[in-house]
Amino acid sequence: MPLYRQSEIYAREGVALCRSTLAGWVGAASELLAPLVDEIRRHVLAGSKIHADDTPVPVLAPGNGKTKTGRLWTYVRDDRPGLRTAPAVWFAYSQDRKGEHPRQHLDGFKGALQADAYAGFHHLYGGDMYEVACWAHARRKFHDVHVAHASPTTTEALARMTALYGIEEEIRGEPAELRRSVRQARARPMIDDLRQWMETTLRSLSTKSDTAGAIRYALSHWRALTRYVEDGLLEIDNNAAERALRAVVMGRKNYLFMGSDEGGSYCPSRYLLINRGAVAADCEMTELAPFGSSLRVARLQCATPTLG
Repeated sequence: MPLYRQSEIYAREGVALCRSTLAGWVGAASELLAPLVDEIRRHVLAGSKIHADDTPVPVLAPGNGKTKTGRLWTYVRDDRPGLRTAPAVWFAYSQDRKGEHPRQHLDGFKGALQADAYAGFHHLYGGDMYEVACWAHARRKFHDVHVAHASPTTTEALARMTALYGIEEEIRGEPAELRRSVRQARARPMIDDLRQWMETTLRSLSTKSDTAGAIRYALSHWRALTRYVEDGLLEIDNNAAERALRAVVMGRKNYLFMGSDEGGSYCPSRYLLINRGAVAADCEMTELAPFGSSLRVARLQCATPTLG
């Protein structure tokens, strides 16, 4: 809820709290929470796989009263069900979407990075970090074409991808090795057949058609799309990161814009406390419970050192 609206609510109750005072409190709280944000970042980067995504946030530009576009990045560690390490989500703010930002955010990380096809991630892959793509993104391209003008080709593509998700539904929550073996036995043949079908179908389509574009997207990212079959700890899609940004998208409809880049820098600590979309309801990292009109931190159980 934007601070000016909170100020008006307090005023109706006879409490004079101007927006600048509330903004100062938010900044002070963010400074106090900075060590916790840093600890969460270290915990997330210590994992062997990370889900990453970003979303635009409007920021008031100085001087002209207009808004510019900042970015809020999210990085999710969730090793369940194969490992019992506590899941966590870390947020970071930047003034733009340049690729240098994820490079700085992920400095020192080694393992699988599951994300969309954003070009700013591409320079990270190779060496200690490798790409895992998202089937939800690939499917969405076919779905959008299907909604606009359905065809036997889009219907077939969606049905084949739905079958892959059906396998994931059956093995959700199972040990990593079992997930891998089931994927190898059942999903791998389906994926190989899907690629052959796409390559054959592509030759019969106009190169300028939207359906052909959806197929080319999938084929161009095929190695990254199919890595999940080889490792039971990996996921079929990047929905964990997208769920983590859900609170941002919902809040963005209320506050309309951030007052400054400094205000944007306060986001990581705020969303650290209020976001629970990236992890399940039984998350052991941060459990928030309602207490009157506020939120209290009920429990903090983390595999990283105690924060005091």
